[in-house]
Amino acid sequence: MPGFLLHANAAMTCQHAAGQAKIAPVQTRVLVSAQPVATIPPGAPTIAVMGCPFTLPNGKPQPCVTIKWAMPSARVTIMGLPAMVTPPPGPGTGPGICQSVEQIPQGAPIVGAVQTRVLAT
Repeated sequence: MPGFLLHANAAMTCQHAAGQAKIAPVQTRVLVSAQPVATIPPGAPTIAVMGCPFTLPNGKPQPCVTIKWAMPSARVTIMGLPAMVTPPPGPGTGPGICQSVEQIPQGAPIVGAVQTRVLAT
């Protein structure tokens, strides 16, 4: 499925719309919109979430801290790693899952502004 390439400064929040997500630039050789294209390395997630206020009804804080991205490019790799893509038409719910420190799923991330010039499959 084709999608827009994500870059390191793509605007993203957690499902609770307050936590700001930041993609760690793993590579700096391939750029779109003058920003490093985001890749999915093996192991730990590369998207950190800061400022999520979510608290369970019993009062226990359970903020989103990472996003596990679920849509790697099938054909585009950068330095051997698949590029992150988000499906067109662009902004909206992203193909990933926000997680708490305890790896509890919290819902899909909200993708805001992304570059819309480069599509990948």
